[in-house]
Amino acid sequence: MFFFSQRRRVCTCVCVRVVCLRGVCGITTSASMSKRAKTNEQEAGDGDHDNGTAPAAKKGKKVKEPEAPILYSDPPDKMNSKDGRAANMKITSWNVDGLRAWVKKKGLDWVRDEAPDVLCLQETKCAEKSLPDEITSMPEFPHKYWAGSDEKEGYSGVAMLCKTEPLKVTYGIGKEEHDKEGRVITAEFPTFFLVTAYVPNSGRGLVRLDYRKTWDVEFKAYLSDLDKRKPLVLCGDLNVAHEEIDLKNSKGNKKNAGFTAEEREGFNQLLAAGFTDSFRELYPEQANAYTFWTYMMNSRSKNVGWRLDYFVLSSALLPGLCDSKIRNQAMGSDHCPITLHMVV
Repeated sequence: MFFFSQRRRVCTCVCVRVVCLRGVCGITTSASMSKRAKTNEQEAGDGDHDNGTAPAAKKGKKVKEPEAPILYSDPPDKMNSKDGRAANMKITSWNVDGLRAWVKKKGLDWVRDEAPDVLCLQETKCAEKSLPDEITSMPEFPHKYWAGSDEKEGYSGVAMLCKTEPLKVTYGIGKEEHDKEGRVITAEFPTFFLVTAYVPNSGRGLVRLDYRKTWDVEFKAYLSDLDKRKPLVLCGDLNVAHEEIDLKNSKGNKKNAGFTAEEREGFNQLLAAGFTDSFRELYPEQANAYTFWTYMMNSRSKNVGWRLDYFVLSSALLPGLCDSKIRNQAMGSDHCPITLHMVV
């Protein structure tokens, strides 16, 4: 306190300063000097950079260094199930955050290197009539299926590209309220269903949380009905970080979309219905493994992220689970792709 009062007295002593600018003389009073000094003090306190006006650190107190980012390294793929069977099905899922932009960013080059049997995409934001030729003409996937929003072009949207033709393909979950947004494609194969989904985000300020809660209940019912007929794989952006281990800043996000108690409970209820998060089944304690990073604040390079993308399996498929991968080195979106190896 004594130090700052001394500064104020010094400022008031310098009562007049003569300023000459292009031959015009003016007088700056002590009041304006004091005001400018006060502004400088505020700027020193509000910013993160030291401009020389900030008070010196207390003697002996160490300045905290920025923490080095803790990165996740995707381990080598496991190509056999626990009972020794070799994987014969590879599925990749990727929220591309805009299909046309993703194609321009060479996302398809990565897909060709990964070479999945089925490629599932979310948040395509592209009407079927506007799909890029680069993807519609891909010979690697002769069977392609698209779903988009009925009301908003450039919103939501999912796709499924298959090397082998499914027995049957359906769109939506049988509820008009949800299906008009183009969020679900289901393919039936001989021994399982594959469902790709882009689950609704609760929105900034949780404006769609009530809608999301309704979705969670009705989507679970849809999956449970499928599971009675044939086991299933659910993949996609499920827009929830299930546990605190599934995002970097759990304490600061408990009231934000993707980590509310309601959304996490919805995922709990899905698992309680007989489904399993394949990544946590294989890597129950693995921290810092994320699939989404905001474009802001260099979040990806710092690995400040969320695990929002999943492969969820019916319990009957667990014996054939080989590996559940997070391909966090693949660029082209604010999400990274994930890949499942399994025996079917």
